Amino acid sequence: MTAARFIASEVWQGLRRNLSMTLAMIITTAVALAMLGAGLLVVMTASASQDKYDYLNEFRVYVDRSISREDPDCTAECGQIRAQLESTAGVASVEYKDPEETYSEFVDLFSSTDPVLVESTSPDALGSRFTLTLDDPTGAEAVSTQLGTVEGIEIVQGQGELVERVFSVLDGIRNAAFAVAVVQLLATVLLIANMTRIAAFTRRTALGIMRLVGASRWYTELPFVLEAVIAAVVGAVLAVGGLVAANGVFLDRMLAEAYRANLVERISTGDILLLGPVLILAGAVVSALTAWVTLRVTVRH
Repeated sequence: MTAARFIASEVWQGLRRNLSMTLAMIITTAVALAMLGAGLLVVMTASASQDKYDYLNEFRVYVDRSISREDPDCTAECGQIRAQLESTAGVASVEYKDPEETYSEFVDLFSSTDPVLVESTSPDALGSRFTLTLDDPTGAEAVSTQLGTVEGIEIVQGQGELVERVFSVLDGIRNAAFAVAVVQLLATVLLIANMTRIAAFTRRTALGIMRLVGASRWYTELPFVLEAVIAAVVGAVLAVGGLVAANGVFLDRMLAEAYRANLVERISTGDILLLGPVLILAGAVVSALTAWVTLRVTVRH
């Protein structure tokens, strides 16, 4: 108990004695782990949304509404359109949905994200639709050109452009976050090393006496390691709080279009809190190792 009380006292005094450097390390660690967390969240979101990216390889072709009303079973004029689509070079398969199925899908897709839009759209506002799967996504432009010559088509909607735009945003956020994280982590490591060395130097006389009376090296080094760990953990907690705030203020707005289109999974507060222990553990491990290595390399006692 005496040993624990002594170590706790040394840690508290060390944090107070180097208050400005401790605060600097907390802030630097918070920024570094927040950027690392942001990059990991983007990776997690892209992975969770993987099943939504299948229609990068699809075209959605909406049939003229007058034809849809007259031929919902797609046996007459609509059937001729289907035959042309199936014979289009580069099209692997064609799936048909009548007006009722198209409207039902629309309601399922937007009822939770945009209920006002659903209420203002009548069942007869949407016609029938063909979903075309391509042999090769790189041939989308050629297929689009051919579809433009088919009569009776009202809208040709390719998903590739929107998905690629979302990918571009996600990639940009991830790369920027990881780049800042690397720089900040390097700054954090240097700051921890400097703080540990200065703290050990200011207490070198007491450490020398303790070693002379038989104190083990780990016993004299542990307070310095704990100081670094405590500062890093506080910084990690601040990083998690910052990510929660940034998600509500920044990411929700930036990815609003992608969320409404159901292209990516929404990053929730729960996702961030789930990542929190990883960031806290990472901060604690890096700070402990840095402090321990610094003491072993630079401090002789």
